[in-house]
Amino acid sequence: MNKIILNYILKNFLKCFFVTILIAYCFGIILNLFEEIEFFKNIEVSILMPLILTSIFIPSLLITLLPFIIFISSMWFMMSIRNNKDLLTLKVYGYSNIRIFSILAVISFLLGWFVLIFVNPFTSSMVKYYEKTKSKYSRDIDHLVTFNKNGLWIKESLNKGERIISAKKPEGMSLIDVTIFHLDEEYNLYEKIVSKKVNIKENIWELKDVTILKNTGGILKDRKVDNYKISSIYNFEKINSLFKNFDTMSFLDLLTNYKTLIKSGYNKSFLNQSLHTMLSLPFFLLMMTAIAAILTMNTLKRSDNFKFIILGLIITVLVFYFKDLSLALGQTNRIPLILAVWAPVIALSLFTFIGVLQINEK
Repeated sequence: MNKIILNYILKNFLKCFFVTILIAYCFGIILNLFEEIEFFKNIEVSILMPLILTSIFIPSLLITLLPFIIFISSMWFMMSIRNNKDLLTLKVYGYSNIRIFSILAVISFLLGWFVLIFVNPFTSSMVKYYEKTKSKYSRDIDHLVTFNKNGLWIKESLNKGERIISAKKPEGMSLIDVTIFHLDEEYNLYEKIVSKKVNIKENIWELKDVTILKNTGGILKDRKVDNYKISSIYNFEKINSLFKNFDTMSFLDLLTNYKTLIKSGYNKSFLNQSLHTMLSLPFFLLMMTAIAAILTMNTLKRSDNFKFIILGLIITVLVFYFKDLSLALGQTNRIPLILAVWAPVIALSLFTFIGVLQINEK
């Protein structure tokens, strides 16, 4: 009998979860499709291109929204078994509120790890393809920034010509071992600048230990200066923002290649933020399931459904607001970044612990 009841809970909860995922996916397709159509409206591509890109982008978005999805799924399942009297039947067979919640909590927790280990690598690959494909059709190709095993590369358009910048690696708000090529409108090299260290905090870059080589009559003449300045449309904040999309990096990549990524020049604080955000996902799902249980298992009255739905939506908005606020405090160094990631989980665990004890008494 216990096995039958456990299969019933598992089957129906997962059914609610996957139906909620499907509904969220469809809504995501509809909303994002307009953005993709707007992007491609003046580009000659197949009519299927916006739909294909939208379909491969939405799964990554769903992982971000997974706590909200698991909350809706848990609310839906628990309200359904309460309304059709199955909850009362389960209690007759010895399944208390706390036991039912424990089963759902374990399922949610394991779902979180399943998504991180098995689903996230696929969604990361899809986001990489999405961004790579869109970059091919981007109209703003005069200014490009890329980071690979050879270092940082920047292409920047000037009033008369082009500027190509290469740097061995970033270090804080500076670039190390920088070479700057200035090309004329016909892509002929007329100046080369070599610097040991460049401060890029502002749009006026400050170069240290500089060697300037100018092409004069086909001959490169060099001069050395201690300090030199150039103006650029890029600064530290703008360049750094281009590499904040860690949706292209899977949980397994971060876990196994963390030290390699640090050595390659990736910002350590943002790597930590992404890694701990992913690690907190299973615990966040568990907490959202607990909130849903606290709201729905306090009473057997069907008349309270609408009230619980509205209250649940309000609580969800507040939770996500608190999560974003905590992360903002961490990013601005008001509190440690790792604490900022885990603070919502810690706060929710204290709240849900008391709530779960209360529903156990019902």
